[in-house]
Amino acid sequence: MNGWTAADIPDQRGRTVIVTGANSGLGAAATRVLAGAGATVIMACRDPAAAQAVADTIDGDTEVHRLDLADLASVRAFAAGLDRDVDVLINNAGVMAVPQGTTADGFERHIGTNHLGPFVLSGLLIDHVRDRVVTVSSGLHVLGRIHDDLNWEQRRYQRWLAYAQSKLANLLFAYEFQRRLAADGRPAISVAAHPGVSATEGQRRDTSLQGKILAGGAAQSPAMGILPIVYAATAPHVRGGTCIGPDGFLQRRGHPMAVRTSRRSRDRVVASQLWACSELLTGIRGAGLGSAAPSTST
Repeated sequence: MNGWTAADIPDQRGRTVIVTGANSGLGAAATRVLAGAGATVIMACRDPAAAQAVADTIDGDTEVHRLDLADLASVRAFAAGLDRDVDVLINNAGVMAVPQGTTADGFERHIGTNHLGPFVLSGLLIDHVRDRVVTVSSGLHVLGRIHDDLNWEQRRYQRWLAYAQSKLANLLFAYEFQRRLAADGRPAISVAAHPGVSATEGQRRDTSLQGKILAGGAAQSPAMGILPIVYAATAPHVRGGTCIGPDGFLQRRGHPMAVRTSRRSRDRVVASQLWACSELLTGIRGAGLGSAAPSTST
């Protein structure tokens, strides 16, 4: 795996991949690479016009569909309108360190957009996913805690900690999803990925000191940041229940490899509780899977 690049992506001809948030940043870069490798990429984006403008610059087979993960009605409509099976779903879209606010369904914007939207989307689509679901997290998950006050209604709002909570939720979901898929005898797998520190549009818009640092020399290019994501989506020997991230110092930059994530991200009790809470909040029975592997703290 050392030194793996986009040139090493297996031939994707005949495969269909959904990329959420494909109109900018890592999503657009991943779409370009996957389409270039022969995949048909369904660009699932909140702004179809912006997505189409990107699609028009890509040499490959793309389709633009509307999907707003901050609106569960939009998630349901997207899932209902999908008229075929797909090989891969990449849960890439999200928000980062935004001011306090709520989604269309009244959830705090980070947990609603970054976790609950993908939770519902993955659950509604799993019967149509042949190969794998890739959920994009962040190295900042290490700062996260899954709080009883998931929507920040009883505590002082801190946008970076809200983001970190949602990214921890991504990992807990990805690992729990794999346990449930395996227990149910499903062929698809669930994989997590994180891009390290990458210069994305969200970071460029952030005017905080941390945002300025991330957008400066410390950040690697989106072309490098997408490698863990496209590796997780295409490499044939990737195992479910793993996370792919950069191989460099502190997983900040580098080429893709299987990486360790925090102890909290692998707590099976918290993962099961978060799953149940997510079902309760959204009214969606995640992936239609009723049983999971025995939940014990790790």
